[in-house]
Amino acid sequence: MIIAVIGGGAAGFFAAIHASGPGIQVLLFEKSPKLLSKVKISGGGRCNVTHRPMENSKLVKNYPRGEKFLKKAFQHFSIPDTFSWFESRGVPLKIEEDGRVFPKSNTSQTIVTCLEEEAKKLGVQVKVSNGIKSIKQKDQGYVLDTDSGEVVVSKVIVASGGHPNLSAYDYLKYLNHNLIKPIPSLFTFNTPQEPIRELMGVSMGDAVVKLEGTKLSYRGPILITHWGISGPAVLKLSAFGADWLYEQQYKARAIIQWNADLSEQAYTEQLSNYAQLHPNRKVYSHPLFGVPARLWEHFCIQAEISEAQLFGQLPKKLQNKLVQCLFCYPVVMQGKTTFKEEFVTAGGLALEDINPETMESRLHPGVYFAGEVLNLDGITGGFNFQAAWTTGYLAGKSARMSLDG
Repeated sequence: MIIAVIGGGAAGFFAAIHASGPGIQVLLFEKSPKLLSKVKISGGGRCNVTHRPMENSKLVKNYPRGEKFLKKAFQHFSIPDTFSWFESRGVPLKIEEDGRVFPKSNTSQTIVTCLEEEAKKLGVQVKVSNGIKSIKQKDQGYVLDTDSGEVVVSKVIVASGGHPNLSAYDYLKYLNHNLIKPIPSLFTFNTPQEPIRELMGVSMGDAVVKLEGTKLSYRGPILITHWGISGPAVLKLSAFGADWLYEQQYKARAIIQWNADLSEQAYTEQLSNYAQLHPNRKVYSHPLFGVPARLWEHFCIQAEISEAQLFGQLPKKLQNKLVQCLFCYPVVMQGKTTFKEEFVTAGGLALEDINPETMESRLHPGVYFAGEVLNLDGITGGFNFQAAWTTGYLAGKSARMSLDG
């Protein structure tokens, strides 16, 4: 009995490992010459394995697409299970302040080695540079037309990842699954006309970014880059706003509240109080509200506050302008940039065609799906990998148990 796994990424390897069992041959096909490439580059080469343990009801809120689907899947394999699985195989994990989880080794190679060694130990046959051209049903199994010839298998697990173009899913056409047009998720906002780009490298630890004309907003760190604005708040907003931003052709206005804890009134009151306490201090050279000096100077220029202006003599009109910069700073978005090399897509196989308890196709018994090939995606912070571990585990286990039965 043969189980074929298509895709040599996180979900594919996890599925192959959990599909393995006595009397079962697992073949893992990867069209490129490289395995686990996204695992290697994740988290700046450290691999953001998952997130700090949380209740599943809270965990699913980190998925712009797939929340209800994953709520059922996480009942079978969730964050604590990920911790147990890796740590029981000699890979201790650590939780960082922001909730992200990394191997204590601080290198993604630890995760790669763990997955590869586990697959090898279980006898998974890995076939690199071996793409799949089509999958067709035959008798009680399936025929895979691969780059190295036809292979007949009992079960198929598709974990081929997300793709920017629908044509990349052509090899699945004989299965007649519904496909959701893939669009980008997790990207930075390009602001080519904004002078703020000159402050690249400046960041704020807790800001709020909103998309004007929508109810979409996200709170978190923000970073000014050569291209525009980035950081967790922007990336998470891009994920939840992926569909809307795509419809707008990535042309929109974002509004930044630079200190998430302060209201417009709080800014005004604290500026007035500071002016009473320090009337002879220059506004330009005394940043407030945790704003970095370069950014504060930029706000002063935008508010037409001169370098000589004293707090005690700051006209109400200029104070209001400064408050507007702090509380609702507008930037015009004209395009996007993929976040580092971590391409994430919204779109893929429609979830209504898949059983969330087993990852099995509702249209073709014996075909299972896992990972980003499905129309589900998470925000940054280890959530996409957690979805890969969970769906890979369920697909692999379900395929194996169907043969055991």
